[in-house]
Amino acid sequence: MKDQFYPYIQNLQDQICSALETVDGVAKFREDLWQRPEGGGGRTRVIENGDVFEKGGVNISAVHGKLPDTMQKMFGVGEADFFACGLSLVIHPKNPMVPTVHANWRYFEMYDTSTELSTGSRKVINSWFGGGQDLTPYYLFEEDAKHFHQTCKTACDKHNAEFYPKYKQQCDAYFWNAHRNEARGIGGLFFDYCKATETMSMQDWYHFVTEVGNSFCEAYVPIVERRKALPYTEAQRNWQEIRRGRYVEFNLVHDKGTLFGLKTNGRIESILMSLPPHVQWVYDHHPEIGSEEEKLIKVLQQPINWIVA
Repeated sequence: MKDQFYPYIQNLQDQICSALETVDGVAKFREDLWQRPEGGGGRTRVIENGDVFEKGGVNISAVHGKLPDTMQKMFGVGEADFFACGLSLVIHPKNPMVPTVHANWRYFEMYDTSTELSTGSRKVINSWFGGGQDLTPYYLFEEDAKHFHQTCKTACDKHNAEFYPKYKQQCDAYFWNAHRNEARGIGGLFFDYCKATETMSMQDWYHFVTEVGNSFCEAYVPIVERRKALPYTEAQRNWQEIRRGRYVEFNLVHDKGTLFGLKTNGRIESILMSLPPHVQWVYDHHPEIGSEEEKLIKVLQQPINWIVA
């Protein structure tokens, strides 16, 4: 399975970077190849200071080796080796009318270190897929929210009609800043520990996860095109930076991917590329009553069904 999925995310990285460069029109992704001392490495691509994108990263990695003690405790296992690969992206646009977007698609294998197969490989004792994509606007355009969620639903419905409502709910629950009692954004999809069952083989999960991955550009690029030329004020830019502070708080306090990277001696620059370049923390800030900023806050306090059946 890893021999299928890693080439897939390599190609997907190329496709997404090309699409985003076209939208920006000026900036290009800078590539940085890196190696992990314990095994594996990755291909980090960062875009900065463009006409549309202030900062963004579209990264892939494939790492392997001994499962760290902290991860053994998390998974409730003893000595084991692992392989993990995935694509992770975060894009922070310059214009506050354009939403930030995050996406991740990943695959994980765990091996029995005491058993070696006749082929020279080790026995896979556990494997699963995970991932998703979610949107974080600074100003709410309901048309954009509905488009993003409809694209997610269309991808899910090709595999199981129950996937979209299930993984939307999981996304709303996961990207929740509990210490603020509000969502990070307007959600999307989040799924994890997608393992083989009687009804879904690992090959079936592969087809589902790649379906979602292939839908990303369709979900995000039209929104950027609609909003990238809208005018904005300095006050709206300040609001964007205040909301970015909440984004940073989630990533550093709650995000499992960030914590996994730090606990497995991941590459710090790649892990923290999700952080925006300009952020504000304003003491006890509250938006003006009746404003567009307050409208967003109200939406973030309670999950919304953007698609009416």
